[in-house]
Amino acid sequence: MKLILVCIALLAISIPPSYAEMYKWVDDKGTVHFSDDLSTIPEKYREDAETRKPSQKTETPHPQPQEKPKFSSSQKASEEDGITVPLYRKHELLFAEVVLNGRVKRYFIVDTGASFTLINKATAQELGIREDESTPFIRAASVSGIISAPLVSLGSVRVGNAEVENVEALIYPMAAGGDGLLGNSFLNKFRVAIDSMNGKMTLYSMQGTPSPDRPGGYGRDYWVGQFRFYNGNLEELRRLKATIEGKGGSGELVRVNNAIRYFENQLNELERKASFAGVPRNWRQ
Repeated sequence: MKLILVCIALLAISIPPSYAEMYKWVDDKGTVHFSDDLSTIPEKYREDAETRKPSQKTETPHPQPQEKPKFSSSQKASEEDGITVPLYRKHELLFAEVVLNGRVKRYFIVDTGASFTLINKATAQELGIREDESTPFIRAASVSGIISAPLVSLGSVRVGNAEVENVEALIYPMAAGGDGLLGNSFLNKFRVAIDSMNGKMTLYSMQGTPSPDRPGGYGRDYWVGQFRFYNGNLEELRRLKATIEGKGGSGELVRVNNAIRYFENQLNELERKASFAGVPRNWRQ
């Protein structure tokens, strides 16, 4: 069965970071990535990937406030156009403090390679999120195998002074009791610059002043990325539906259909906004 696999760094899900050999690589946009599997690194970056072996220290459940780095005034002045937030390190993992729905504070792993933001079940319960048979889901890889991760929408996610409303998230069993992961359902609204050496992340809003080459205030990369996100998930869900129907299954079909409807509605809303903004048709593939 072809499954929808959420793009999640395995170091954050299945292998304790204190024992995993890590690889660090930087893409063409200067974004820093970490992985414990060399095969997941695009071939053109493998040769320059750094190999790192984390130390064997005992982990604390959450990053501690004293780990917050201090920024000089010159650093602040050079980042006036972006929102800079501190990152907290636990071995090779970088965490940011997030506020969910304006009231629940957590520390999330920052992963620019993850498709979705993740929250654990305890956080979902604290937010009052309920799931049942009608809740759409995405198939995802976990330590125990392939699971059906409920897909929900968070009213808002705030990191520093950067806030995004209606953020898609998966309810996911994080390893070692982790709170969650900050993925591209939040981060793709920004150009992300991570300075791991100085422990900070700067978020530059993708939205600017509307112009002929920036319809709605967004450039081509933003619009193309948004359409690919929703179209890609729809394509995989439809394949999964066909597989389930071919095997005569019915138990998961309701939730798959709900997920398809969810992404169809999101795509229709994105199409409406793009049409209103005058986004070229070839940006909507």
